[in-house]
Amino acid sequence: MKVGYIGLGIMGLPCVLNLLKAGHAVSVWSRRRDSAKAALEAGATWADSPAQLAAQVDVLISNVSDTKDVEQVLLGEQGAVHGAAPGLVCVDMSTISPIGARDIAARLAASGVDFLDCPVSGGQVGAVNGTLTIMVGGKAEALQRVRPALEAMGKTITHIGASGAGQVAKACNQIAVGVGVAAVAEVMKLAKACGVDPAPVREALLGGFAQSRVLDIHGQRMIDDNYVPGFKAHLHLKDMGIVLDTAQQLGIRLPEAERVEGLIRQLVEQGEGELDSSAIAKLIWQQN
Repeated sequence: MKVGYIGLGIMGLPCVLNLLKAGHAVSVWSRRRDSAKAALEAGATWADSPAQLAAQVDVLISNVSDTKDVEQVLLGEQGAVHGAAPGLVCVDMSTISPIGARDIAARLAASGVDFLDCPVSGGQVGAVNGTLTIMVGGKAEALQRVRPALEAMGKTITHIGASGAGQVAKACNQIAVGVGVAAVAEVMKLAKACGVDPAPVREALLGGFAQSRVLDIHGQRMIDDNYVPGFKAHLHLKDMGIVLDTAQQLGIRLPEAERVEGLIRQLVEQGEGELDSSAIAKLIWQQN
């Protein structure tokens, strides 16, 4: 397939490299051309704008920071919509609000462009290994058309429902991950307080019903005291904001999500927003 990719950060770049390895013809655009260096060296080509990129490809994938960035690259002055032919499928792998995803889908549909909200889980490790979990909202037919590209980046591809449904699933994922990180931090805290090495405790739990990717990956980060990001705290804070905003609009309370959002916010406000979000463990360990 001819694939366009916008956004070449810690998630986007490895996705591009996996698309190239799978034999797709990939063109890229990023706000900073220097961020595309590795992609271009691997065989990708450069487009001068999202509109130019859209004119060259069958599927256009975006992976940027938030709703306004997605709107800018797809619908802005030089946005993809201005170069897109009817039938183009825009796949957004960013994490944005479900309402924002539905609005973008409707605006693109007016120009004959299909939109799939396809947020992902699996972090940088999943992006590098091509094993991301991809949660899809939008038309099933559009998903089938772009599935070969998604399969180059992800192992589990699930059609959740209509536009915005992928983002709902991602919001649920971020609750589960955030609350899970807090739980693992408390496991480590209790073990240490009892004078027990948390490393073999983690190993034991990984063999039982408490086994999880959070315990595996983030538990090891906590043991190593190494918070080089897979997923930066300031981005997780943005995602938890989406969770709580959505809950507020629905008139429901999510108390555990509120607690985790507060911890991540504290981490960011003390200048550690570039660390992996599992660094909230340090705050939990400091609490009485």
